[in-house]
Amino acid sequence: MTASAGRAARRYHVREEDVPGYHPANHTGTLNRRLISRETVGAESVEMLIGTIERGNGALPHAHPGIDQICYLLAGTAEAEVDGQRFTMRPGDSCFFPAGMEHVFTVTSETPVRVLVIYTPPYEENPERVIRRR
Repeated sequence: MTASAGRAARRYHVREEDVPGYHPANHTGTLNRRLISRETVGAESVEMLIGTIERGNGALPHAHPGIDQICYLLAGTAEAEVDGQRFTMRPGDSCFFPAGMEHVFTVTSETPVRVLVIYTPPYEENPERVIRRR
């Protein structure tokens, strides 16, 4: 199937190095790249990003009302906490942060963590879609 006449073809392939990085709010030592999003491929109901997080840094306590979050660890080690459960993550591990549930993520390895993150629906770094502990 091709793009309709008069419409630009949608993009479906994304390279990490082609996506600008950003430093997310409520995180320290973190550089994210939003790979799959409304802006990159026109995704409406899911968002995927890759994060690089330095040793001892990560996500401060926060929650995303109405947004489920999945993390898949590619490199490094980290401690994560959600709903009173604290666990160590290593490459190949996944974790789930249910919508509205406060969570924390901290890098414990000497080397930076590389983590794949999926949000549904998209978070889009929208301050109205996060609750931070004060």
